[in-house]
Amino acid sequence: MPRSPFFLFLFLFLLSPAVRAEEPKPEKTLSVIRVNVTNQAWDFTRPWGKRPPFSRRAVGTVLEGGRVLVTAELVANANYVEFETPEGGQKVPAMVDVVDYEANLALLKTDDAAFLKPIKPLEIAPAAVGDALAVWQLEATGNLLVTKATMTTAEITRYPTDDSPLLIYRLTTPLQFRDSSFTLPVVKDGKLAGIVMRYDNATNNADIIPAPVIQHFLTDAAKPPYKGFPRSGITTAQTRDPQFRRYIGLNGGPSGGIYVTDLLPGGPAERAGVHKGDVIFKIDGEAVDQDGNYKDPDYGKIGIAHLFSTKHFDGETVKVTVFRKGETKELQLKLAHRPVESYVIEPYVFDRAPKFFVLGGLVLGELSRQFLKEFGGDWVKKAPEQFVYFDRQQGELFRDGPKKIVFLHRVLPSDITVGYEELANLVIKKINGVALQSLADVPGALTKAVDGLHKVEFDGEPTVIYLDAAQVTANEEAFKAKYRLPSLQRLE
Repeated sequence: MPRSPFFLFLFLFLLSPAVRAEEPKPEKTLSVIRVNVTNQAWDFTRPWGKRPPFSRRAVGTVLEGGRVLVTAELVANANYVEFETPEGGQKVPAMVDVVDYEANLALLKTDDAAFLKPIKPLEIAPAAVGDALAVWQLEATGNLLVTKATMTTAEITRYPTDDSPLLIYRLTTPLQFRDSSFTLPVVKDGKLAGIVMRYDNATNNADIIPAPVIQHFLTDAAKPPYKGFPRSGITTAQTRDPQFRRYIGLNGGPSGGIYVTDLLPGGPAERAGVHKGDVIFKIDGEAVDQDGNYKDPDYGKIGIAHLFSTKHFDGETVKVTVFRKGETKELQLKLAHRPVESYVIEPYVFDRAPKFFVLGGLVLGELSRQFLKEFGGDWVKKAPEQFVYFDRQQGELFRDGPKKIVFLHRVLPSDITVGYEELANLVIKKINGVALQSLADVPGALTKAVDGLHKVEFDGEPTVIYLDAAQVTANEEAFKAKYRLPSLQRLE
């Protein structure tokens, strides 16, 4: 049956661009993407080479400004980073923009500005103990898997580098394994409350990098160069023991207070005039109790490290009130970040190659916690006992000592090292009478051979060994070829 002119007119009218209803704009999708990373760490037992590469797949949280937030662990020693749409298929290369291994946070970006445009960025909001939260994961199909969680505590603890006490949230949740279960966002009322840092399958307990730490990181990252979380340079002890309080003269003094046991030489507290034996009982007007806690308006009693490290930035000044020999003093303490390179034994070495020097088969290095971790997850028990002790007590042991600990890691057999093959993990004090402050001193020390011999002195048995200096030099190229070494040294 032929259509009437009216129906034909209506059909054409609806198709007309001038009058056709505006098509709805596509809604922003999710707030997360997949992040694929290829990592390849340096081999600290054979410092001239790298370990085999491996891949990780994670969930990245999209923030304002085309930035994607992940944990720093994810991108440590990364060779390649890419973004992928949740359902898979579309991928773009990405790069690390800012990373803080102490706070375990990293910001990623891509040069493809269009890739993140369809994705709704998440705002950031803190949580409180008892809050109902949700952990987001991605199914293989790209669908969002939401697991409910309850925040149980907020406290100060050490982050994975083992040297950075910062705020964490703890929550209980039965997470399911997914192929991208790394660096998961924790959400409260549609806003980012944190990122999963550690998870225990046996207890269903998770440690969360919380919103205040994330916000501090983002604020600092927005003002390059990135400075990092500040430190006070103070080591403290509780004053709960009544006899100890009498001993340090607190009878009739402040009811709370935390005892200063040590100071970082040249650190913020020492520069501010804080002394060993002082009792800190106020920070910026906040009373400090006998356990080193203060009453935070958001989290209740919590460690004073939160006041120093998260509530302030590098270069800011806090007022510290101390009790010293019966008197109260107010000091202005200017906070500062401590660079990892300033440690005698560096707590981490990522994104840079380990230093080494091969001397006639003796493999010399600078002691770091990264080397100790080569002994496995239980490295505190399995690594050389003396080295673990040095790492744990370096603040007290090396005040006037070397800048770095130079040690003999192993011996590569050669005609020059006959009889020395079993030597390993020994601290080297001197070469040719030159006290070693770092591995950089080795080339200069080798110019001072005596009677044609290099004299190497150890802190332990054997106390000294000798190498033929001319033979060491003559065999360098052959030694490199034999062990397929790209170089006999890396000092930068």
